[in-house]
Amino acid sequence: MFNANHIRKDFPILSRKVNGKPLVYFDNAATSQTPQQVIDVIVDYYSNYNANIHRGVHTLSQEATDLYEQARIKIQKHFNAKFAHEIIYTSGTTHSINTVANGFSALLAQGDHVIVSALEHHSNIVPWQMLCERTGAILKVIPMNADGELVMSEFDKLLSNKTKLVFVNHISNALGTINPIEYIIKKTHEVGAAILIDGAQSAPHIKPDLQALNVDFYVTSAHKICGPTGVGMLYGKEEWLKKLPPYQGGGEMINEVTFEKTTYAGLPHKFEAGTPNICGGIAFGAALDYMNTIGFDAIASYENELLEYGTKKLLEIEGLKIYGTSQHKTAVISFNIKGIHPYDIGTILDKLGIAVRTGHHCAQPIMDFYKIPGTVRASFSFYNTKAEIDILVEGIKKAKMMLS
Repeated sequence: MFNANHIRKDFPILSRKVNGKPLVYFDNAATSQTPQQVIDVIVDYYSNYNANIHRGVHTLSQEATDLYEQARIKIQKHFNAKFAHEIIYTSGTTHSINTVANGFSALLAQGDHVIVSALEHHSNIVPWQMLCERTGAILKVIPMNADGELVMSEFDKLLSNKTKLVFVNHISNALGTINPIEYIIKKTHEVGAAILIDGAQSAPHIKPDLQALNVDFYVTSAHKICGPTGVGMLYGKEEWLKKLPPYQGGGEMINEVTFEKTTYAGLPHKFEAGTPNICGGIAFGAALDYMNTIGFDAIASYENELLEYGTKKLLEIEGLKIYGTSQHKTAVISFNIKGIHPYDIGTILDKLGIAVRTGHHCAQPIMDFYKIPGTVRASFSFYNTKAEIDILVEGIKKAKMMLS
């Protein structure tokens, strides 16, 4: 039986107070909180195993290497990649995306088409704009509708034999919309193009099967999935990772170095220059262990309950408008109160101990579509409760009364 109040005991931060009020943390789409089980792994690493990896003959180095590579295998199995070497450690989703974008600089020609969606985070827009500027490729955009959904009929029209790359997020960070990635992947492959799915917002809620999806690249960050900041994953099919040149040069990513010529290491080390976030990688694996102990089906079911309850309660507030009303969405509610700037609402909620995100959420084209400066975003996780949503509702009512 799923028991959020029991789960909350695993998260030390949830028991603290902010401005004299019990913390209500509804900024999970920005970063999730970290359970004690993962914190313990981080402390254990620095207390007992801290050493550089892969090249050391001494015991600490070998132990740290084993833990780091075991975590890679955990990540591989969780996402069902075919090979462990298809999992590249990065500093996070943005690093992962830039690694692919940099690699495709060598593969694109002037006039090739690159497709992104109108629902993207800036980290899945700017690298492709930079790529197009370098190569002369042309950026195309899948439009969205008023419900915050992609217009698939327009996507179909954009596809052609000039399409070389398609990039969409699995779930919109600003609206919570779950995109039809199975359809998008299938149609992309029909024209012979490659596809990258940004899984930063989906990995905390959905356990993707990368082989079943048949996706070419999939990226995510550990800090969205109860892990630490500063570490993430780039999954790439082996055939694509072999085609792409390295993103950075340095130690670890080499086979042999002379002043005349350098040859590169095989996968995954070709893309892992320098000393990595060793502890972060190990803790990433521990975070997935923790999430799988709870179970992603149970998480999805409970978070959908929170979404339905929160949507109903918030819509009872006069003047409140929700942006992103797709039938297929995760536990994110973006809203505004008529006549009140979202920043002002967020500031008052913070005084009441309620953490929400305000602004354009690094998705400015979405806000431009709705002709608004930004939204208040409440994003729920499996350790949140309906009682906390009630506190949020009362806080919004208080903010509205003070600001009207």
